[in-house]
Amino acid sequence: MNAGVRGQSVGRPVVAVPADVKSFEGYRWHAAAAQYLEAVAHVAGAMPLVVPALGGEFDYSRILDFVDGVMLTGSRSNVHPGNYGEAPTPAHEPFDEGRDATTLPLIRATLERGLPLFAICRGFQELNVALGGSIAAEIQEQPDRMDHRAPESTVQDERFAIRQRIDIRPGGRLASILGTEPIKVNSLHRQAIDRLADDLEIEATAQDGTIEAVSVKTAKAFALGVQWHPEYWAGSDPASRTLFEAFGDALRGYRSQKATLLSAAG
Repeated sequence: MNAGVRGQSVGRPVVAVPADVKSFEGYRWHAAAAQYLEAVAHVAGAMPLVVPALGGEFDYSRILDFVDGVMLTGSRSNVHPGNYGEAPTPAHEPFDEGRDATTLPLIRATLERGLPLFAICRGFQELNVALGGSIAAEIQEQPDRMDHRAPESTVQDERFAIRQRIDIRPGGRLASILGTEPIKVNSLHRQAIDRLADDLEIEATAQDGTIEAVSVKTAKAFALGVQWHPEYWAGSDPASRTLFEAFGDALRGYRSQKATLLSAAG
């Protein structure tokens, strides 16, 4: 069934998408890449709402009153290592501390409230850090690790090509969505999970053991993180589309439940 039609039965859910802070044409911009917003709109059947990365100026509980889920996007920037107790080095750069100050508390508030959460690439690493884990930099320089970085190209379709195999843990939450057969993904990153947060469960790994997907053990709703980029091929790759459709179903389920509770209270 078309995602846009699926979304009409209980109204189109709203998804908070925290922005990156970018410098362009002499201005500082709060922005999110189009591929993420379009995947939410066209495949998940929801309405993306870009949230500016203003950190402590936000009342996160107030934001969550108005949305039905949260999606954390990828970015060229990395989580500042001070957030997991390490000193910054050039290997950890570049940073976006405004985004860190927004997403890390927002993740915790989202999970506490029980809203669906989908964390992609940088968002996957933010999820681990928000729950007490740490990140390893330049993993391609570590023994027995693959080079997970994007191919060198100015053509985005080549950089985001689906090329790397991952193995899905049987019996897990990702397996319930995608099945247990290995799939190929477009994972492109130079950082990876080092110390896994206690409340995260490994859902998939690359052939070199790098963690590629996690779920939140105690989550009240859909709470999944992936290191790869399903948003880029969500319109054509079956696994990517299925992930966004599953997120959309969780959003509609939360929205319907919220509407029922509000109706009962009224």
